[in-house]
Amino acid sequence: MAVGRNLFGLSAQAKARLIEKLSSAAATRIAPARVVSPADSDAARLDVADLEAYREIRMIEEAADYLGIDDPFFRVHEGIAGAETLIGNRSYINFASYNYIGLNGDPRIATAAKAAIDRYGTSVSASRPVSGERPIHRELERALARIHGAEDSVALVGGHSTNVTVIGHLLGRNDVIVHDALIHNSIVQGGLLSGARRVPFRHLDPEAADKILAEARPRHGHALLVIEGHYSMDGDVPDLAAFVAVARRHRAWLMVDEAHALGVLGPRGFGSADHAGIDPKDVDIWMGTLSKSLVSCGGYIAGRQPLIDYLKRMAPGFVFSVGMTPSNAAAALAAIDILEHEPERVRRLNDRSALFLRLAREGGLDVGGSVGAAIVPIITGSSIGAARLSQALFRRGINVQPILYPAVPERAARLRFFLTAEHTEQQVRDAVGIVLEEARAVAAEPTDLAAVARHLGRLMPASR
Repeated sequence: MAVGRNLFGLSAQAKARLIEKLSSAAATRIAPARVVSPADSDAARLDVADLEAYREIRMIEEAADYLGIDDPFFRVHEGIAGAETLIGNRSYINFASYNYIGLNGDPRIATAAKAAIDRYGTSVSASRPVSGERPIHRELERALARIHGAEDSVALVGGHSTNVTVIGHLLGRNDVIVHDALIHNSIVQGGLLSGARRVPFRHLDPEAADKILAEARPRHGHALLVIEGHYSMDGDVPDLAAFVAVARRHRAWLMVDEAHALGVLGPRGFGSADHAGIDPKDVDIWMGTLSKSLVSCGGYIAGRQPLIDYLKRMAPGFVFSVGMTPSNAAAALAAIDILEHEPERVRRLNDRSALFLRLAREGGLDVGGSVGAAIVPIITGSSIGAARLSQALFRRGINVQPILYPAVPERAARLRFFLTAEHTEQQVRDAVGIVLEEARAVAAEPTDLAAVARHLGRLMPASR
């Protein structure tokens, strides 16, 4: 992902010069020069403003302010964020939530969560191995194992932390982790924690993964092959059967992150195995989150019994963390029950997503490799263009977030549309029509990058 990361299209050298200038200017504005005595303890304290990443964020903010682009992040939603949401006392068509099958706010789930609070309180007040175990935890884990065709599962308090602690503890310095180049940050962080050799392969390419494992496998103890079932930035999916074959050929564990696949892929919404028509037992480690289709919070691992037993006793993020709250466990369990009994929600979600994808493609928008299953990116190739388009849509009553540098390379900047089963066909048609109109308007006003660079350059104090 690091290749081709250029701030607003500027070269690496130009970016470095601007960061240096902006950091100098920011220091002058924020902390005027003063005489520091040896007794002044603040002089020896670390300053976050010294970090290059912080200076880069400040430079992006300065550029956005110069261009008249409002900050699109941390907007306050004043109610339940579904297909529509309320921001600043105004209603918006909402394409910025993971509420894929429309269960957030469902009264059956709210009732289950409230009943769990009444019975168990708001916290289990301990890690599960000691005093935090509750019946609702095992009920949830059995349900998760059932929909993944697994022997058992274990639920943890956070999705990101699930990947970090499981990968970080399952692998060690003599092992190798081979993963998709566009894999989620949580998997990268888990790999770093493990100390294992980590090798990315070309996105969605099982042949590339095969070649890497063929070279690396003989020189390492254990091997882990990691992919996502549904990639959240691009909305594309892997050839799961091909990756199963690669993992078996090289005696590697296969781990599939189902965060954005559960509730979305397959005729029942049971995820990647359901979508690919394979035996779910062919995957060694199923990982997922409870915060998307299951409208709760937490993460989980499903697989064979020995794996789950091992993680429950050895994974630090489980053993040394308080257990999942009763309300979160109960909400997720109720959502699984609805998913199993109301498959029409999955069909409606995918109908709306396919319509959005088709209309966007017909309009000439760049939707990348999206398969039209809940996630459709509109790739602008410019952070400034993406931010301007998002702002224009917001002004017209559509809430969708831009994905900007450095979250993605500059050329991959985009808007990311999340569809839900609650979106109506008319909302989808209206939204795509407005996107087409505003995209043309943004394209008709190209950004003078040289002017942006000059503005940022002028921030350098004259005395320097």
